[in-house]
Amino acid sequence: MNGLLIVNKPVGPTSHDVVYKIRKWSGERRVGHTGTLDPLASGVLIVCLGTATRVSEYLLHSDKRYEAIIRLGQTTATYDSTSRVLQHRPVNISAEQIESALAAFRGPITQTPPAYSAVQVDGRRAYDMARRGEEVELKPRTITIHTLNIIKWESPDLTIDIMCSSGTYIRSIAHDLGQALACGGHIVGLTRTATGRFTLADARPLNELQNLTPGQFLKLLRPTDQALLHWPEVHLDAEGANRIQHGNPVPLTPGAAGLGRAYDPRGRLVAIVEADPANNEWKPKKVLITA
Repeated sequence: MNGLLIVNKPVGPTSHDVVYKIRKWSGERRVGHTGTLDPLASGVLIVCLGTATRVSEYLLHSDKRYEAIIRLGQTTATYDSTSRVLQHRPVNISAEQIESALAAFRGPITQTPPAYSAVQVDGRRAYDMARRGEEVELKPRTITIHTLNIIKWESPDLTIDIMCSSGTYIRSIAHDLGQALACGGHIVGLTRTATGRFTLADARPLNELQNLTPGQFLKLLRPTDQALLHWPEVHLDAEGANRIQHGNPVPLTPGAAGLGRAYDPRGRLVAIVEADPANNEWKPKKVLITA
């Protein structure tokens, strides 16, 4: 059972809970996800089954899109509604003021992850340290906000549409925007509307999957390469496929760079390959189907 299952995760379960359920319901042992969604969040979660789990690391870096509801005037320790409100402030802000503040959050920006996050500090999870009352110092990281637009402003709740690079914490966007507006803010609702090319329109609600037969699961799976269509195709003859499957390079496609999808003469995705322009070769990065 190899391929991608596009799930609409509900509010409540963790991403790992979804993986456990899919593993149990499908009967496939090799199951993994491609980007954590907090229990508070819902929306698109790509689940890899079988050999597709071998490309999950590449899917983790896909851009994401969210619809987020930020409640201004309140701050919390977790930057969302899962912890108590620490501070209340009045909200006397116009849509124009919000739009002006949002300008600083577009494009490449530096962001510090929340203390209550899965980031590791000296081998320990930051959220474990924060829950024990320990001081957590996290290093800022560079992320990219491709688009950030106001959908609705009904004080104190601001609804935004945001497309961002992998590794972006929407909770930090909410907190930092609240600080910029001098009133505080935190997330009260979050939906991932897209991961890479997959949107909510492609996703199946989790509760619809529980009673499916293995055959029905198979019909829902997307081919693994559908998540990698932004990479160039590398079509191999029988000899080239055999070389790649045994860990040997093949001639580089003229002008190619970065990663590619290598197919054998039967049209099967056999490997992820990487361009080596210095040696004019495609080198196997990860073999998915051995000879």
